Amino acid sequence: MSAPVPSPTLKSALATYFEENGFGPDGGYSSNWVDFMLGPIPFPFPNTPARKRAVRYHDLHHLLTGYRTDVRGEFEISAWEIGSGCRDFVAAWQLNLSGMAGGVFLCPRRTFRAFLRGRRSENFYGRSYDDALLATRVAEARTELGVDRPLPPPTVLDVLLFVAAAASGLVLGLAFLAVCAPLALVAYPFLVAARRAPRPAPHCASVQPGDSEQSAAGT
Repeated sequence: MSAPVPSPTLKSALATYFEENGFGPDGGYSSNWVDFMLGPIPFPFPNTPARKRAVRYHDLHHLLTGYRTDVRGEFEISAWEIGSGCRDFVAAWQLNLSGMAGGVFLCPRRTFRAFLRGRRSENFYGRSYDDALLATRVAEARTELGVDRPLPPPTVLDVLLFVAAAASGLVLGLAFLAVCAPLALVAYPFLVAARRAPRPAPHCASVQPGDSEQSAAGT
C-alpha cells in the first residue's frame, strides 16, 4: 500500500488560495489600496497597517474553516472570527462585526452556526506570523484550532453573545453608512486618481563625471 499523501503546508495552501481568488502572488498584502465594495461599486481605500496586520490571519482562517470568499462566505468567516475572538486586532473587530451584522440579514442560520463554531474553536490571531506557522500542515492546524469539533446545542450565553455582537455590528455598519458613505461618494474621484497615480521614483543623487576620482583623491 502506498503511504498517505500529507496535507499541504499553510504556505503552499495559501499560494493556491491566492491564485484561485485572483489575489496576486502575495495576497495583495503589499498593495497600498484595497477595494471596498459599496453595493456593486468598488471604492478604493488605503490598505492600512492595521488591515494588513489582520488580513494575513484572516486568509489562514478562510483556508482552515472552508468558508468561501463570496459574500455569504465573508459573513460566515466574520461570525466565526467574532466567536473565536480577535484579541487586539482592532481592524478585525470592526470589519467582522459589520460583516456579521450583514450575515444576520442575508443568511442568519449560517451566520449563527459559524458564530457557534467559532465559540468552540481557537484561531491564529495573536500568534507569530512566521515561517514556523506557515510550515504547519493544514490538517494539523485544523486539529490544533478545533475547527471540526462537533457542535453541541447552543447555550443561553451563546445566544446572548450572538445578539450583542450582531447589534454592535449593526450600529457600526449604520454609522459607516451615515458618515463614511457620503464622504466616500464625494471623495471617490480623488481616491481613484490617487490609486492610479504612479509612485515617485526613489531619489538618487546624480554623479557627475570625475566625481568618483575627486572623492578618491580626497580620501
